[in-house]
Amino acid sequence: MCTAKNKSIFIGLLFNCLDVIFSANTGFSVSIYDVTSRSICLRWPKFSGASSYRVTATAANTVGHSLLAHFSDVTFKGSLMSLIPDTNYAILAEAIDKNGIILAETQIMQSTVLAAPVLSVSSPSCDSIAVSWKAVFMAAGFSVSLMRSDGLGRMLKENTTNTSLIFTNLDPGTLYIIKAYAWNVDGIPGDDFTYNQRTSPNAPADVQVAFNRGALRAIVSWMPAEGALIYSVTASNGLLKLKCNTSSASCVVSSLQCGSEYYVSVTAYNDAGSSKPTDAVSLKTIPCAPVNISIEEDEPGHLLVSWSSVNFGHYYMVFVKSDDGLEVHCNTSHTQCHFQSDCGFTYVISVFAYNKAGQSPLGDVFNYTTAPCCPSDLRAAAVSSHAVQVTWAAVRGAEVYQTRAAGGGGLELCNGTATACTLSALRCDTRYNVTVYAFSEARGSNMSCASKPVATAPCSPEIKNISKEALSVISVHWQSNNEEATYIVTARGEAGLWHCTSSGSSCTLINLPCGSTFSVSAIARSPAGQSLPSYSVPLETAPCCPSDLILTQVTESVTNISWSVGMGAQTYVTTLESPKGQAKCHTLQNYCLLGCITCGTNYTVSLKAISETGLTSSCTYQGYSSSACCPSGVKLYRLGNNGIRVYWRASDEKINYSTDLHGSKGNFTCSPSSGLSHCDITEIPCGDVYMVVVSPVTDKGPKLTFCPKKIYSVTCSGSSVGMVIYRGKSNAEQRI
Repeated sequence: MCTAKNKSIFIGLLFNCLDVIFSANTGFSVSIYDVTSRSICLRWPKFSGASSYRVTATAANTVGHSLLAHFSDVTFKGSLMSLIPDTNYAILAEAIDKNGIILAETQIMQSTVLAAPVLSVSSPSCDSIAVSWKAVFMAAGFSVSLMRSDGLGRMLKENTTNTSLIFTNLDPGTLYIIKAYAWNVDGIPGDDFTYNQRTSPNAPADVQVAFNRGALRAIVSWMPAEGALIYSVTASNGLLKLKCNTSSASCVVSSLQCGSEYYVSVTAYNDAGSSKPTDAVSLKTIPCAPVNISIEEDEPGHLLVSWSSVNFGHYYMVFVKSDDGLEVHCNTSHTQCHFQSDCGFTYVISVFAYNKAGQSPLGDVFNYTTAPCCPSDLRAAAVSSHAVQVTWAAVRGAEVYQTRAAGGGGLELCNGTATACTLSALRCDTRYNVTVYAFSEARGSNMSCASKPVATAPCSPEIKNISKEALSVISVHWQSNNEEATYIVTARGEAGLWHCTSSGSSCTLINLPCGSTFSVSAIARSPAGQSLPSYSVPLETAPCCPSDLILTQVTESVTNISWSVGMGAQTYVTTLESPKGQAKCHTLQNYCLLGCITCGTNYTVSLKAISETGLTSSCTYQGYSSSACCPSGVKLYRLGNNGIRVYWRASDEKINYSTDLHGSKGNFTCSPSSGLSHCDITEIPCGDVYMVVVSPVTDKGPKLTFCPKKIYSVTCSGSSVGMVIYRGKSNAEQRI
């Protein structure tokens, strides 16, 4: 499209000249109302008798460059596009009538202007914009102007012969409109190029940091910077830098570390670049929880709590709470505190560090129990073949409990501070005497505690062998290693669960389904409990034979066999066998094409279903008889005016055949008497093409469809002796 331009007074004076109307003696005239570097826009009045207009522009200084445009009689203006910049054109306008005769013509000269420079613009700093461009052909100089997009301030303009310049002292984060054009040696300006560029933002001001000690994070806020789109906050402690980005005037820096000093700065960004970072603001976090806490009873009735000093910890507080609910504390700038204690009490002890930022996180919480007492309410119960769970009532002064289990020629120990213990390294099917002792460094232990008898659950059986007694009968044998136990064997699979029970070393699983996989395991039971299951042994039954098998003859020598899926089968081997040969197929599918089948032959049919692991089921089915053989040597002979005899060579004299002729004038069928190898069809129309098929007649269903088809032409020769022409599949004619 063409648009009017008004860059300068000079351009206005130039285009005043373009509005002059050039006319020939015929009165036909054109005028130019707009010119760019790539187009010239013209208009003209309607010329009487003209049905179309043709405009041709030819470059004056460029060989072979011309442009032709056609316009209808309802169009009285047009544009010449894709012209060469800064080029003088001879423009010929012609008025043409409906017969293509030129009624009138006129010619004018017009030059295109320079192309616009294509700008590359960036903002290297918050108060400057750099502009560069590629040289424009035939340009003598360039003019670049810059102005705020909101119209405030003054416009900056630079004329130069270079291809780059920099505007400085601009407002940060402000959008500027940049226009540039080139002029030629005559001072005529060309097309202009407009570009919008924003200066990079100034650094944010008034950075404030608020610390949230509970969440170990800081809320950083600032005054927004003009033109900033995104702000980036950086918090560094020398080893770790944390960042958060936001488009608002605040941001939350999380995952701060306790006991650290961070230096926080903010940088503003927009599409032009980034500001300088703000001056760093110092942030000291809360101290970390004290570590290396130790508790000791330095003398009866006195506890000493000590710990290691922590970074930025100004003072410490120790809280001690006894199990009767009484709590005391100690406030100190040192790293230890003394407390009074009572015999037989348990104390919960925690230590916190403090500074101006607040309290440290909760560190390790310690339990400390003074002088021990003898455990009471002892209970012991077997929980498995190798474990006994022992519980007792809590006693005052117990620091460590030791549980002993004696029996089976050995001694098992368990040490801990809890009032329960699980002895897990015991022998299965064994009786133990269990005793619990309480220990303390200050007072030792009471060795007069009573013991409790307990027996462990039976040992897990070990399956030694699985044997197949019959198709669905499996015998499982295991090693019996318990004094008194009953054994339960389970076969688990998708088909369900099967069980058998015995007090000996074997039992039998019956009625297992074919084509199934099972996991077989055994457990032992006694009054003491139930053993862990034995290791599972995989069991697979032979695949099931397919229930349905269908044979369909495809051609004389190819038969398709399909069958239903046999459960548990992965591959199948199908076999057709006769005295004349054998056809076999091994496939993953439930169908197969068998070739080399002899027509008119009885076959025995068998199938093997094979599982993924190689288990095989041999399946037999009803026999199969292939179809009779198709005849050969099929020919047609003319009988009188309207008769045809079809002749063939029979494959077997005992087979009956049927002949079918299909043509556009009708379909004909004939079946000869038994033993004949020809068939006569009377009253058949001549002058038609017939498809002839001779097929054996079966008593099992529809006619066979795979016997060869031949095409014959029956001509009308005008006499009683006509011609039958054999075309075949290639349509090559043959006279018979």
